[in-house]
Amino acid sequence: MENIRTKSFRQTKAAALLLLLTACIVWLAAGGSRGSWRYDFQNQLLAGAEEMYMPGLAYLNRAHSRGVQEWIREKALAWLPVVSYAEDHAVSSPALEDGETLARILDAQANDENAVDENGNLVGVPDSAEADAEPAAPTVDMSIEKLRDFDYLLSNFYTVDSSTMIGPEQLNADDLLSRSMKIDNTTGGPKVIIFHTHSQEEFVDSTPGDPATSIVGMGDYLTELLNKKGIETIHDSGVYDIINGQLDRSNAYENAEASVRPLIEANPTLEVAIDLHRDGVAEGTHLVTEINGKPTAKIMYFNGLSRTRTNGDIDYLYNPYIQDNLAFSLQMQLASESLYPGFVRHIYLRAYRYNLHLLPKSLLVEAGAQTNTVEEMRNAMEVLADTLAHVILE
Repeated sequence: MENIRTKSFRQTKAAALLLLLTACIVWLAAGGSRGSWRYDFQNQLLAGAEEMYMPGLAYLNRAHSRGVQEWIREKALAWLPVVSYAEDHAVSSPALEDGETLARILDAQANDENAVDENGNLVGVPDSAEADAEPAAPTVDMSIEKLRDFDYLLSNFYTVDSSTMIGPEQLNADDLLSRSMKIDNTTGGPKVIIFHTHSQEEFVDSTPGDPATSIVGMGDYLTELLNKKGIETIHDSGVYDIINGQLDRSNAYENAEASVRPLIEANPTLEVAIDLHRDGVAEGTHLVTEINGKPTAKIMYFNGLSRTRTNGDIDYLYNPYIQDNLAFSLQMQLASESLYPGFVRHIYLRAYRYNLHLLPKSLLVEAGAQTNTVEEMRNAMEVLADTLAHVILE
């Protein structure tokens, strides 16, 4: 939507130029000039009018010389200094935020290890339960009647970062649960793509330099598990957080999109995009539970809302699929709680976009943390694959 100040400026400038143009035409009609110069001047005035009010025609008829046109503009701005000030300070588009602000936004998006909040409390874990190695029992009512209560839904299934906000119009259980996350598995071709914006994330017993024991290796294993379940999956193991041989996450999301988007376009059967991460926690925190008798890393589903509490919607991080993203994570959360109680932390809502605009069914998963073992992570991938199959298969 056009900036109000910019719109007002344009209207003022147009009125000023129209007034000056009218005065010049009256002057010429009264014989204020003679000869060929008068003819050229009239042509320049006409070109100026075309430029402002009929830009398509002006494009075809634009003269090479704009001397008189520029003279008119200069005089108008001199006579109406407020117009000059507005032109110098107008925001041409809300998408062209100043460089410093945009850099700050992108930096905040890049550094999204969300284990703790601004007070140092572990996020996404109710009652600060930092470690839970015992099987958990369902502790929340997941009936639609309860889920329709915004406060209940928010407090029992979500953690909202202080940088953003959400209301009942977005967290509407009837809407989010009515959106189908099922894939069309009757046709050939891959349905799921897995990638890693942060490829260098490892675990407590990872072998340095061995991708098989890093988050990329977990992506390989999850891909294998989904393919075995009949969900054709491809794995992009591209590296997007190493620049000139050094760890650099400042443009990791932009780098990942530049490579993943062409893969999606080249495989039009893809319906699900999963950005698989590993969280970062305090060294004394161990995100683990027991599922099927095996120690299993806990996971957290993550949503970006493209909205800050301070400035509202972030137009230059636009995501048309926010509601679908929210539907996907909520349906995954409820399935996880139902099938494997204790496996998931609360869904985490933060301000930015995180490449969740690549497909409607886009999911960002924070699986385990640097204090988990590779075994615990592989066990988590088995549970995640089973939960995903439950949600997206008919």
